Amino acid sequence: MTSTTMPRAGVTGAVPTRTLLAAGIAAGPFFGVVAAAQVLTRDGFDLSRQPLSLLALGEHGWIQVANFVLTGLLALAGALGLRRALGGTPAGTWGPALVAVFGVGLIIAGAMPSDPSMGWPAGAPEGSPDSLSWHAIGHGVGAMLAFGSITIACLVFARRYLRTGRRGWAVFSLACALATVVVMAWPDQDSISVRMALGSLFIFGWLTAVSVHTLTERNH
Repeated sequence: MTSTTMPRAGVTGAVPTRTLLAAGIAAGPFFGVVAAAQVLTRDGFDLSRQPLSLLALGEHGWIQVANFVLTGLLALAGALGLRRALGGTPAGTWGPALVAVFGVGLIIAGAMPSDPSMGWPAGAPEGSPDSLSWHAIGHGVGAMLAFGSITIACLVFARRYLRTGRRGWAVFSLACALATVVVMAWPDQDSISVRMALGSLFIFGWLTAVSVHTLTERNH
């Protein structure tokens, strides 16, 4: 009498692809709602002067830390969903990989908070700090990884959509990449906090839209 051993699926293998794509869809709205709620309720915070990253400091800073980390995990799940759905097709490898780097960058940014500055939290210097701590440097690296990788992902997907005849999606992806570069590189330091929030809106909006599109295509 012979016996067979059934292979057991790993944790990620047990999660349906549509659920992973839903996580990618949710990443942006989740981050935006949690950040907006803090901007509106934390006394003294002024988005016109203070970047969203500074919400990770102060008495309730753990909320924004968790926001970064959980959003990064949602993006990583979404990247896996994209990899499953698009594997073997144009951009099926590099596109999801870049989205995964985006998720890792968000987690790094959350785990390593910025230094107090711009008057936040109460008692902090009104301007930028004269020197940066190791965790503030790490936060900057995480932010650059996140913004840089997702912007390149937009371009990779734009090429994919051109190759597959989806010109509207190609234009949308290219426009999101260009808009992000313009708002982030605009030479006006007084508006950097607002521009970073606007750049986040572009890239998260793109990830949500592409994840919805991929999920819809997969179900047809």
